[in-house]
Amino acid sequence: MSETNTPAPEAAEAHRYTAAMAADIEARWQDVWDAQGTYEAPNPTGDLAGDPAVVARPKKFIMDMFPYPSGAGLHVGHPLGYIATDVFARHQRMTGHNVLHTLGFDAFGLPAEQYAVQTGTHPRVSTEANIENMKVQLRRLGLGHDKRRSFATIDPEYYKWTQWIFLQIYNSWYDSEAGRARPIAELVAAFEDGSREVPGGRTWGELTAGERADVLNGFRLAYASDAPVNWCPGLGTVLANEEVTADGRSERGNFPVFKSKLSQWNMRITAYADRLLDDLDALDWPEAIKLQQRNWIGRSEGARVDFSVGDAGAITVFTTRPDTLFGATYMVLAPEHELVASVVPAEWPEGTHTVWTGGYATPAEAVDAYRKQAASKSDVERQAEAKDKTGVFTGAYATNPVSGEQVPVFIADYVLMGYGTGAIMAVPAHDSRDFEFARAFELPIRCVVRPTDGRGTDTAEWADAFVSYDAELVNSSGEGISLDGLGVVEAKAAITEWLAGRGIGEGTVNFRLRDWLFSRQRYWGEPFPIVYGEDGVAHPLPESMLPLELPEVEDYSPRTFEPDDATSKPETPLSRNEDWVNVELDLGDGVKRYRRETNTMPNWAGSCWYELRYLDPHNSEALVDPAVEQYWMGPREGAPHGGVDLYVGGAEHAVLHLLYARFWSKVLFDLGHVSSAEPFHKLFNQGMIQAYAYTDARGVYVPAAEVEERDGGYFHQGEPVKREHGKMGKSLKNAVTPDEICEEYGADTLRLYEMAMGPLDVSRPWDTRAVVGQYRLLQRLWRNVVDEETGAVTVVDAEPAEDTLRALHKAIDGAGADMAGLRFNTAIAKITELNNALTKAGRPLERSVAERLVLLVAPLAPHIAEELWHRLGHSESVVHQDFPVADPAYVVDETVTCVVQVKGKVKARLEVSPAISEADLEQLAVTDPGVVAALGGAEIRKVIVRAPKLVNIVI
Repeated sequence: MSETNTPAPEAAEAHRYTAAMAADIEARWQDVWDAQGTYEAPNPTGDLAGDPAVVARPKKFIMDMFPYPSGAGLHVGHPLGYIATDVFARHQRMTGHNVLHTLGFDAFGLPAEQYAVQTGTHPRVSTEANIENMKVQLRRLGLGHDKRRSFATIDPEYYKWTQWIFLQIYNSWYDSEAGRARPIAELVAAFEDGSREVPGGRTWGELTAGERADVLNGFRLAYASDAPVNWCPGLGTVLANEEVTADGRSERGNFPVFKSKLSQWNMRITAYADRLLDDLDALDWPEAIKLQQRNWIGRSEGARVDFSVGDAGAITVFTTRPDTLFGATYMVLAPEHELVASVVPAEWPEGTHTVWTGGYATPAEAVDAYRKQAASKSDVERQAEAKDKTGVFTGAYATNPVSGEQVPVFIADYVLMGYGTGAIMAVPAHDSRDFEFARAFELPIRCVVRPTDGRGTDTAEWADAFVSYDAELVNSSGEGISLDGLGVVEAKAAITEWLAGRGIGEGTVNFRLRDWLFSRQRYWGEPFPIVYGEDGVAHPLPESMLPLELPEVEDYSPRTFEPDDATSKPETPLSRNEDWVNVELDLGDGVKRYRRETNTMPNWAGSCWYELRYLDPHNSEALVDPAVEQYWMGPREGAPHGGVDLYVGGAEHAVLHLLYARFWSKVLFDLGHVSSAEPFHKLFNQGMIQAYAYTDARGVYVPAAEVEERDGGYFHQGEPVKREHGKMGKSLKNAVTPDEICEEYGADTLRLYEMAMGPLDVSRPWDTRAVVGQYRLLQRLWRNVVDEETGAVTVVDAEPAEDTLRALHKAIDGAGADMAGLRFNTAIAKITELNNALTKAGRPLERSVAERLVLLVAPLAPHIAEELWHRLGHSESVVHQDFPVADPAYVVDETVTCVVQVKGKVKARLEVSPAISEADLEQLAVTDPGVVAALGGAEIRKVIVRAPKLVNIVI
């Protein structure tokens, strides 16, 4: 070849698929997709209405869990779920669906506020900068989002509707008879006309405005109350139960959390406990997540029982074992219980055991000291199984309603106000915690359930309580009732009926779930649309005054305290802005002075309903157009409660975001604002991308990228370091950014690698060295279509050979099913196998094969697919092409291998039709020369045929 015909190195490089070419292709097609609105999903009506033919297709609403725009930007672990939903959305679009796939930003919350406090930068400024940076990173990945629908929770036009929803909840009550929420105005009307009795016995007209507000506060689904809350001095705010870790510290910051009584806003989520439980059955969620929600809601059946305490009235307990009432030998109140102060006498009763007094001179001194001690402990610490049981006698006695026995009343920190009634009847013979307490305080232990483990009913020799539901009652007879000889189930029914007949108890259901604490003492959150009159009565703002925007302030920080200062009280940033707090408003009865609520909503508020805003993001007149909501989220076959078709995110949100969002959805459904009673029909939890981290001799993390591996060890700057496996993140100095991988290989390679690493729902280790494997796959794909020397397309217009068709259609059938099932790693494996086979064939690809190969890879690597599709002569985007359909004739193998065994040993392998009958297969097997030789004339006793793959001959 002459020198003039030899391509220059630069020219040859120009036609090779390199990182530089990938960057050019990807940026160019991203611009085209944006300009042409390639990923815009039409609504059936409204300002986003589009092509009726597209709307007529089956719809698919696909969502990722809300990202928080961190200043650190993305590392390669973050987009795992985003790439997965993008691949699935692209596949669904190519299989004939109208796909809604977009992404917004959950932008209120503590990190931005803390950054503002540290730097003096307004949290909106830093948050919006973080959002823009994240948008650039996500765009580079080629994610097919409908950008018209994106928003951030900090946008006033968004949180206007968050505030509006709060007011719907505030202006509602739960009608337990109807089993749904109703407007509070209907309850007021019932009080006014006398069809519903006003609590307290007075008429509605006799109550003052403040008294009416107090009555309604006991019914509203959003209400203010003075109640024990989780106070975190180190953060200067209160926390929901779900935001406190198992060891009693704040989930964010790891500060101690204490119980403190404060006035706070709450959501009456407990009213929906049964529905939240029951509706789980119809959701397509991982069973592990359903179990976590069931356990968190914690439904238990039992009875409420009243124990009389003289002039102080009665202590009501909830117990799941009313059958053991005869074994109750003492009672315990939570230290915070409201009856504690009223039951405490002036002096210790005569004969009080010295162990019970704590060494104090009077019951009041003992109780006061113990309550202070308990207030410094978290709920988790108080309930720790291994800790010593502590408590103190109140000096009071209660009457056991079945035996008439006087039993001492203690306070102890192992009883919490957050469960049941905050009081227990203690049956130490049959409850381990009660048993330990009784032993420590030398209290009676009476057996009332006959042990089945060989020990007798004399508890003096017992080492622990006997707990069983499969035993009979003993020592349980009193006036008018005997449970002796009954099983536990029968005894529970009998005693419950007896208690109800005497008006001292009733069968009831209890829940572990507590109402949702909804106030935060922060600046960077949604303001409450509530003002208070000079009489202290709360008033909701009218819709015309929404959004109530956050004011500009100079000091964003709440007042924080020493982490261990349990006696401190909150002071909010908004409370220091007097010009904003004190206002004159006309709420319909003339201009008056009011004081605004100075707490803000928790960061969960904005993510409780964002799926609805995606549907109708520019609607300024309504939360969502009913027709649009019905189209995308309404009930349908297989999804009786409606909801998003696929929701992908981390399992860590099982009882926070998911439970809260379900509650909001049900309230909006009850009030007629939406047709979907559940927000997310199908939930998929992706795994985590992990990475190696390295620590030096001091235990300090060193940059993973600077660590060398040699001689079986790891070294940083010549010094040995220790390797560990865990999360990827900035703090561990092992984060790899998607920008780095895109620079070196291109976004399509990154997408393929993350999807090929393993099953989507399991965690997997990141290995930058392995990324090159997917890069080479794309290079081979490119060479199968494009000549690297000339840039010309190399396909031919010819009919493919049968072996090519079989390989192609098997890949189409397998990879298509895998993509529909979120099995992207196995889909990539099948595509790789096909591409390798086509490469090894060593001949130009037929056009029909090349086009279907490009369509097959399009959901996974959309940029290179779009480029090749257009080079193959197409003018329309590959995004909206039909996914190839496998021909069944080529998917089924022509033959399969049948193994023939004689005496358990393989003696022949037969190539047979997959449809061969058992009789024909048996005939082939017994006449095969190898089998005949193996038989050696022996008599055949039995032939076991498993067509088409196995014949077993017994002689």
